[in-house]
Amino acid sequence: MQKPREMSLFYDLQININGEYTFFLNQDVISKYCGTLRKMIKQSKKKRSKKTKDPEIITIEINDFPGGPDGFELVSRFCYSNGGISIDISNVSALYCCSVFLGMTEKLCFSNLLLRAETFLEEVFYGSWDDIVFTLKNCEQVFLHADSYGLADKLIFAALTKISRSSEAFSSSSPSSSSPSSSKNTPESDKRLNLQTVSCGRSNEWWFDDMSSLSPRIILKLIRIIEAYKTNIKSLFLTKFLLHYLKTRLQTKSSKTELMRNKLEYSELADTAVKGVVSASKTAFSCRKLFWVLRVLSSFSLSQESKTGLETLIGEMLDQATLDDLLIPADGGSRESGFYNVDLVIRLLKVYVRNIEEEAKMKEVGRLIDKYLREISPDQNLKVSKFLGVAESLPDSARDCFDGVYRAIDIYLLSHPNLTPQDQTKICRCLNYKKLTRETCKQLARNPKIPPDVAVQALKSRCDNQEHRTPSPDVKLVNKSVCRSRRHSQDKKPAMLHLKGFEISEKLADELKTKGGYNWKVMDSFRERL
Repeated sequence: MQKPREMSLFYDLQININGEYTFFLNQDVISKYCGTLRKMIKQSKKKRSKKTKDPEIITIEINDFPGGPDGFELVSRFCYSNGGISIDISNVSALYCCSVFLGMTEKLCFSNLLLRAETFLEEVFYGSWDDIVFTLKNCEQVFLHADSYGLADKLIFAALTKISRSSEAFSSSSPSSSSPSSSKNTPESDKRLNLQTVSCGRSNEWWFDDMSSLSPRIILKLIRIIEAYKTNIKSLFLTKFLLHYLKTRLQTKSSKTELMRNKLEYSELADTAVKGVVSASKTAFSCRKLFWVLRVLSSFSLSQESKTGLETLIGEMLDQATLDDLLIPADGGSRESGFYNVDLVIRLLKVYVRNIEEEAKMKEVGRLIDKYLREISPDQNLKVSKFLGVAESLPDSARDCFDGVYRAIDIYLLSHPNLTPQDQTKICRCLNYKKLTRETCKQLARNPKIPPDVAVQALKSRCDNQEHRTPSPDVKLVNKSVCRSRRHSQDKKPAMLHLKGFEISEKLADELKTKGGYNWKVMDSFRERL
């Protein structure tokens, strides 16, 4: 007596999808619609052992299935309902890829899934803008297959056609001329698109926000299609879109996780944006806008070539920058090397000094950098070497007066009370004492944070500088014979000058010194007299 086979009518096939989920199905139902599965079932039956007469449950493992278990569940529903499944823009991308993968063609049965998905997609290609974008977005779930089967290309061409008909982002000839579907007549855009175009005043950027919702893989595909088919989209609009896209992606929720997952794609998009910015040069982007571009793209892994190109462009326009532009936070969250990205400013200054020789512009940058130094000086993690790197990046001619640099040093010394005497002396090396005003020189000499040798050197330089100038009401020659000796003899003796409140001479400088350094008691007494 044979064992009952009722179960075989309902369940004689196990299909494991991507190692995640197992479906229990009927071979006849699935084979009716899926050509690929029909072949796999036949092959399994041939290999089946003949030792038992009982029907064997066939097990099939499928890896890399479009959409994973969710995608296969849609297919099984289609098969078990005799094709009675609703196709819409939310599932058509997955259904199309699944039907191609499983060979669900008209050779097996009439109105099979592949034909129905293709028919629906044709309506999407020539339908509304919203439907195209939404379908593209749903392609992300099955992107590798959609890309392989040409679906992604067709949807992107449909989107580019809409953009070309509703903005001036393209030149006169349409990009759709290179599209595989160019031979077909494209209907007019839907009412929603027309209304949006009017309300935006035919803005070329009306499509930016919608396309910014797409994954970086799709945007990268769009860029490659534009390059491959030589569409007539203007490079400046494409660059602006990429910048808008990357900025938007940074602002989305869980952006860090998403950025790491698609690091390579974002890096390539950022490099493409930099190339567009550099090619547009200074005519399309102001200095402030370029700093904005730098802030946005610094969050992505730019290539060294892109970094250098962007920094060179900004560096050459540094005389147009403001203090806010330069105050870019340092990379990373530790801030161990300082709160601000000082290394970037040093690189920009080197570019500027190397390429710009106009004196007036150089002095404009000098005033800007003095403000920058005062702003970054309170940073507890700012090293003396970094401070000097900024201060000494400009030539001496960039400053008519070094009072601004001294004020930055004063702030730094107050904010870093534990500096060694060596570092206190080192940070003062960027000062040109001869370009300090009289009042600032007096402040420096009085400042207890300034090492004595620096104070004395500053006073001596000030006096020497006055000695070689025409006497003014502020300067009175104490030794008139020295004045005569300047005119009649090359043997110049040290002159002592009186500068409204303080005097310094070689003799006094020697008195302040001892064998082991400066006599602090004498130095303090001297500072009190200033």
